[in-house]
Amino acid sequence: MKKTAIYPGTFDPMTNGHIDLIQRTLKIFDEVIIAVAESPKKHPFFTIDERIDLIHESIKDFKGASVEAFNSLLVNYAGDKKSIAIVRGLRAISDFEYELQMALMNRRLNANIETVFMMPSEEYTFLSSTIVKEVASFGGSIEGLVPDSVEKALRGKFKL
Repeated sequence: MKKTAIYPGTFDPMTNGHIDLIQRTLKIFDEVIIAVAESPKKHPFFTIDERIDLIHESIKDFKGASVEAFNSLLVNYAGDKKSIAIVRGLRAISDFEYELQMALMNRRLNANIETVFMMPSEEYTFLSSTIVKEVASFGGSIEGLVPDSVEKALRGKFKL
């Protein structure tokens, strides 16, 4: 039986920290679905279609990885996709409290889907989409922090 994991997020934009977790998830699971949340309350910088296109470009060589949008309760989406796990990245202790609450609620809603917490590689523990957007907005270097296509898209959005 194929083991599928869901890696949900806003991915606004995709960073190399996300890429790191996807690659490591594929060492454990047969398939990972990068589930892009529309997240209108967060006022994303990139549209849902732009984010999906950027992720597609970033994972095009990853066997077993796919991307799609979702706009529903995550645990229900995961169940619909026959996923056995939800993968969440933890960068710092501050991430843990929120993620633990979500994991416990998801377990209450569907005990058949596990939450797997993964730490990013050390070089990405500080990295977030928010930091990347802020640095890029001021013309700072984001080289090595995001896939090339994302860097190009950010430079275009900020007209740099």
